[in-house]
Amino acid sequence: MQQILPPSDPARLLLRINHEAVAELEGQKVRIHTSRQLPDHARRVAVVGSGISGLSAAWLLSSKLSVTLYESETRLGGHSNTVIVPTKDGALPVDTGFIVYNERNYPNLVALFKQIGVPTAASDMSFAASLDGGKLEYSGSGLNGLIGQRGNVVRPRFWRMMRDILRFYREAPALLLRTDLNGVSLGEYLDLNAYAPAFIEDHLLPMGAAIWSTTAREMRAYPLLAFVRFFASHGLLSLADRPKWRTVLGGSCEYVHRLSASFTKGIRLGVAVRSISRENDRVVVTDAAGHVDTFTDVVIATHADQALGLLADADQAEQGLLGAFRYTDNLAVLHSDETLMPRRRRVWSSWNYIGESRDDDAQPLCVTYWMNRLQNLDRRYPLFVTLNPTREIAPSKIIGSYNYTHPLFDQRALDAQQRLWCLQGRRNTWFCGAYFGFGFHEDGLQAGLAAAESVTDVQRPWRVRDESGRLVIRPRVEAAE
Repeated sequence: MQQILPPSDPARLLLRINHEAVAELEGQKVRIHTSRQLPDHARRVAVVGSGISGLSAAWLLSSKLSVTLYESETRLGGHSNTVIVPTKDGALPVDTGFIVYNERNYPNLVALFKQIGVPTAASDMSFAASLDGGKLEYSGSGLNGLIGQRGNVVRPRFWRMMRDILRFYREAPALLLRTDLNGVSLGEYLDLNAYAPAFIEDHLLPMGAAIWSTTAREMRAYPLLAFVRFFASHGLLSLADRPKWRTVLGGSCEYVHRLSASFTKGIRLGVAVRSISRENDRVVVTDAAGHVDTFTDVVIATHADQALGLLADADQAEQGLLGAFRYTDNLAVLHSDETLMPRRRRVWSSWNYIGESRDDDAQPLCVTYWMNRLQNLDRRYPLFVTLNPTREIAPSKIIGSYNYTHPLFDQRALDAQQRLWCLQGRRNTWFCGAYFGFGFHEDGLQAGLAAAESVTDVQRPWRVRDESGRLVIRPRVEAAE
């Protein structure tokens, strides 16, 4: 539910630092926001990257300033990638990256969709696990799903898993009140508290790996409190009152087209940026073809490691904070091969974790999304998206393959998040991306909008409670001498 925030709300005021301020970070004082001394008509802003962060920043900024958007791919959208699948009954739009959202945890995305008229429909976010080559299968869709493999009812390991599911979900909320757990990983906590391997290997790690698109080993290293905080905020610790999920009718390309419509003349598709340097209160952008352009400001809306790689003159603070983030590459294959789903059809769910073994934390993540169920697509045409398939897909059933990169959130990355916002505006440079938060679409959107609001006196045309709640906005500034 949208609620009005007063213009003086601290969460909003923190986004704006007077251009006469000096930022101090890592012991360095750097003058910031020199471009804000210029009139709007004299400012040119480069936005690098067209994922949700770059698109939202460019959209908001273009209402006041001249914006040029660089995108190395030949399409806009980043992880919002809709593939049109032809059938004899018409085309089916299938999303291969961003697929679903919910109104509880995506307040800005809900407001944005309303603002630009994006049509949506109800979706489903059921989860299933098919482990050890299908020897153990279950889903969370009620009793019939839990015992979708009828032999589960006589397996002691299955009931040990169920016992600890109830235990963890019952005990987890209280963990957020404990200060002694700072720095403790999920795996360390589970081992110290004697959780059953059945619960760890057959449920919690597969679910976490599916959510964050990573391996079970990386999930063991995930900071405990951040994990619990995410589960709590998304209603995953409760068996009831879970968020209701939605999807974009016609695919996520529908919002990409609407969001970019107001600044199409400034879009440079298929133009990769090679380097960014800051010179004499100006930003110099050099593309891969060697063309050079000069701007008053730049918003770098790429992954953190890519942002650091683009900076020809990165200082110590940028190197330390942006360099704290690691990423994992995932191959998404759009296909129609049912062998990448659980063996038992009554277990089939929207998200299906496919594990070839149960005790190998290092095995590649393999998750199959049942797109017909997620996007309400005609089931006469089975459509699946599998991340990192561990089984061979029949070549005749492959529609397309796509590469996506996702952030890994270890303790070093979470520590860096606490200070990331201090980089904003230094040498007329801003950063945004989903790595500012949990790594999801709302995180990227919040970061893009907040960065734009920091660049100039512009505000998103809506108010929602805790509008930048996924970000850590704590700039440290002092008056200029």
